[in-house]
Amino acid sequence: METSLITLVVKPGEADRLIAGHPWVYSSSIQRSSEPPTDGDLVQLKDHRHRFLGVGFYNSRSKIQVRMLSTERVEVNCEFFVERIRAALAVRKRHMPDATSFRVVSAEADQLSGLIIDKYGDVVVLQISSLGMEKHKADIVKAIQKVLQPQSVYERNEIASRQYEGLPPLSGLLAGEPVETVDVSINGLKFTVDLHAGHKTGMYLDQQVNQARVGAIAKDAVVLDCFTFLGGFALHCARGGARQVIALDQSEDAVQAARINAERNRFSGNTQFEVCNVFDWLKAKTATGPNERLVPMFDLIILDPPSFTRNRASVPDALRGYKEIHVRALKLLKPGGTLATFCCSHHVDGRLFEDVALSAAYDQRKLLRRVATYSQAPDHPILPSIPETEYLKGAAYELVR
Repeated sequence: METSLITLVVKPGEADRLIAGHPWVYSSSIQRSSEPPTDGDLVQLKDHRHRFLGVGFYNSRSKIQVRMLSTERVEVNCEFFVERIRAALAVRKRHMPDATSFRVVSAEADQLSGLIIDKYGDVVVLQISSLGMEKHKADIVKAIQKVLQPQSVYERNEIASRQYEGLPPLSGLLAGEPVETVDVSINGLKFTVDLHAGHKTGMYLDQQVNQARVGAIAKDAVVLDCFTFLGGFALHCARGGARQVIALDQSEDAVQAARINAERNRFSGNTQFEVCNVFDWLKAKTATGPNERLVPMFDLIILDPPSFTRNRASVPDALRGYKEIHVRALKLLKPGGTLATFCCSHHVDGRLFEDVALSAAYDQRKLLRRVATYSQAPDHPILPSIPETEYLKGAAYELVR
């Protein structure tokens, strides 16, 4: 294979990161190529001393010009994907043996940069964000069918990042029987996933472990669940014995779906879902007149907003947004109550995110006790040598005073 692949040589000092396991090779890291590669093709990488580093997909249109696939010379075909998907599945079975809906392949974390595969019961949804993977989509679908044997395989490729690879948005059925929705079980609770309109590939699977943990501390609590989406945290809290759950989201479709999920799980009696802008709702509930004292309402407040930042330049604005919702949430939290808060941007690390919570507490002259830390579920593995694989972080804080 060495003679058949075009060779790209990286600049001195650029090989160390690749050897450590990071799969991205930027255009600025490439010193020269043996001949011009074709976008989407497999190329081989060597260091400036011509030592072999591995193979990956090339795309001149992308800032990430090569996405490494292997440190060995491999043939990328159906069997290659079968092997990689089986290896990824084994990790999920080891760490989440009872899960029936989970992320099977998590891109860089499973050495398949540009590919996500989510399993919702008997339905599989894939998402491709690189040209090289798109050119091998047929092999990927065949491998999915061989390993997972799903009823249906869908693609949800409307993500904005595809434009940077020169790819159009695509969605629809790739194999199997057409279905509109699929019923799934998350920690024993029933949810309906819209395969055509839901966020990501249908729902957020990375919070299912955290939802169970937060739900376990909701006994007898009055709960506020902000940015509820399909009601994941809300329903786990209801099952955990919450007296009342108020859940908020700005999407009418999401709130309607959450209400249906509550009915299916027989929690309609103690759950209330509202369509609103969460920032405006919190602002209204914390507004006071002259000499008026705000009485805290909630024993448990959950903040699980969408990412406020898409790049490093927007981090300062994002931090202001995170601080605002923390300040207002703390005003509504009873002494001794718990704030469970999350951030899903890899541009904001755990230390910086905690600083936001502490700054909000300082402004309100409140003292927090951290009682739990949260991360993404094991089906979204973290490879420390690839910082981008770690994005979800969170913590539970008890309000001491």
